[in-house]
Amino acid sequence: MASEVLEGRTAAGRGVRVRFSPDGIEEVTDHPDAPDVLLIPGLIDIQLNGYGGMDVNDASRPESALPQLVRALWAQGVTSVVPTIISADDATTTTLVKQAAAVRAADPVVAYGVPGLQLEGPYISSVEGARGAHDPAVIRDPDPDEFDRWLAAADGAIAIMTVAPERDGAIEFTRHLVAHGVVPSVGHSMATAADIHAFAAAGGRLSTHLGNGLPAQVDRHHNPIWAQLTEDALTAGLIADGHHLPADTFQALVRAKGSERCVLTSDAAALAGCAPGDYKTAVGGAVTVSEDGSLRLQGTPYLAGSGASLLDCLRWAAQQIPLETAVTMATRTPAELLGLHDRGRLEPGTRADLLQLTRTPAGGLGTLTTVVVNGSIISQ
Repeated sequence: MASEVLEGRTAAGRGVRVRFSPDGIEEVTDHPDAPDVLLIPGLIDIQLNGYGGMDVNDASRPESALPQLVRALWAQGVTSVVPTIISADDATTTTLVKQAAAVRAADPVVAYGVPGLQLEGPYISSVEGARGAHDPAVIRDPDPDEFDRWLAAADGAIAIMTVAPERDGAIEFTRHLVAHGVVPSVGHSMATAADIHAFAAAGGRLSTHLGNGLPAQVDRHHNPIWAQLTEDALTAGLIADGHHLPADTFQALVRAKGSERCVLTSDAAALAGCAPGDYKTAVGGAVTVSEDGSLRLQGTPYLAGSGASLLDCLRWAAQQIPLETAVTMATRTPAELLGLHDRGRLEPGTRADLLQLTRTPAGGLGTLTTVVVNGSIISQ
């Protein structure tokens, strides 16, 4: 198949010409006269519960839902996504991972765009606030045998699992996850500093939406945040939708953790993009879409996922931190975390997942104009 070419400027400002095909990026050359459009790798979202009315956690969804979700996310510049299944009973989780595995096996587009799944629970804290929108009736201690059944049902496609290190058996379970090639993540947790350091020593590698999944008030010193910031083994997942983390908090977390150990994620829910109002959902039950676009458990201040895509998050983050840093946190860093060394960068030999975006007069992210997925131009 003949090669295609895109031109533009990287997030660092370098003018480039990128030649690519379905075989991958073939050449990246300097192009000082490149047009003033941003040319970056496709975005990689490691935590997403749904989008545009499609709900990853709805066991009654049709088989076409996951392919539709993958293709809908292309319009948001997301070329790889880790659908996230939240706390549920054994039967529901088994059904959901089986459905995803069947679609991945049948649809090469989904197999490429969905490199794995995340299980966000059910082995998390049941403390009000820390559990977030998760059903307290299904939250429980880690069960390696149960997890092994889910891993088999998923045909090995579980990539990340969020656990609370303070639960009985959680540290041993963390080692179990590592032995099976799964990224252990701490989240929805009231862990002590000792718990978190033990989790990291056992192979923990990620913090699920750091700064969220906590009660509104915690002890100023003895809380789960500080130890996660000091643990170099943990990459911090940050929801950059403008609601989960205030701008100052977001900036402070990035500075404290180090940008190379931070990853942007949307935590988008099925109601992302829906009109304001009250809804019933498979995730969280009664959820209100507020006028400001945030999603909250009805009648509470607690957030129930995000109403933003990862592209929306990137736009917001780029107003708080340097553009190059924000782009890296949405491309290269999540790719490395997942072991996807063929994605997330503009380098010869990597897969051709590419985006072109216009620039605003102030130099920010404008309109998404071109999307390339695995070497094929999806829209231009």
